[in-house]
Amino acid sequence: MKILVVEDDLQVARQIEASLKTAGYVVEVVHDGEEGLYLGNNESFDAAILDLGLPKMDGIKVLQEWRANDRSMPVMILTARDTWREKVNGLRAGADDYLAKPFEVEEVIARIEALIRRATGHSTPVLSCGPVKLDTTANRVTLNDESVELTALELGMLSYLMHHKGEVISKTELTEHIYEQDFDRDSNVIEVLVNRLRKKLGNSLIKTHRGLGYQLVETE
Repeated sequence: MKILVVEDDLQVARQIEASLKTAGYVVEVVHDGEEGLYLGNNESFDAAILDLGLPKMDGIKVLQEWRANDRSMPVMILTARDTWREKVNGLRAGADDYLAKPFEVEEVIARIEALIRRATGHSTPVLSCGPVKLDTTANRVTLNDESVELTALELGMLSYLMHHKGEVISKTELTEHIYEQDFDRDSNVIEVLVNRLRKKLGNSLIKTHRGLGYQLVETE
């Protein structure tokens, strides 16, 4: 899952970035509103964390522009502005959640998890596809109730496919959402990861649509 963080406080940005990466997310960090607006408009993200008091362009304006451009990723406002009026303005501008500083990083991660689940149509933290289950809060995978050990990349791919179960996901989309920007997108790592997941979780779990991508399907 890929998260955009727009935060001008370098220490706060580093703290959020490190914690999200530890939790398994791909993170893109920028420090002013104009760059945040550009990335949000031109790249695909599963969620965004947006400060309000940004240089070059205020966070509310960034959010309004994203929504005007039909950018629908869930957005959590993270700011020192803690009045009820600021919260109302943020929510009316299109925010999905609002968290005031100071904050606990664990709460930020929990809220991001919830936003992504809701945006992809899931109401509980445990996602399932046949006998395979993924606990998104613990990053724990089971097959027929038996734990399965996955690498970080395997887990990232499974999580993205689980959140979009039934959809055909292109290789490019998978690459964008489970790797950092400097990853070699011409490599065959996606195919390798798919094959590893099939070996660990069942050959019929992931269906290949030649020329289109991969689809997580229900198995018995």
